[in-house]
Amino acid sequence: MGRTLPTSRRLLDALEFEWRDFRRGLTEEEQRLFDALWQKARSHASATANQSPLDPMQAVLLAVLLEHEREIAALRREAAARAR
Repeated sequence: MGRTLPTSRRLLDALEFEWRDFRRGLTEEEQRLFDALWQKARSHASATANQSPLDPMQAVLLAVLLEHEREIAALRREAAARAR
């Protein structure tokens, strides 16, 4: 018996492919940033698999937000350390 649902990574790949026309309309720098967002989403593929959302784009957006929160927290810690 095979898998009935695609893996989270395949879902992410498919979503990224769907957004290729959008990406093409971006500048080179924006394309690099766009690609970085997808990497952030991939870093939480296992969490996406645990949730198995009906709309996988919600998981992508939440994963990106989570990574941004992590980066903001690190910057705040760094700023606080410099202020001391």
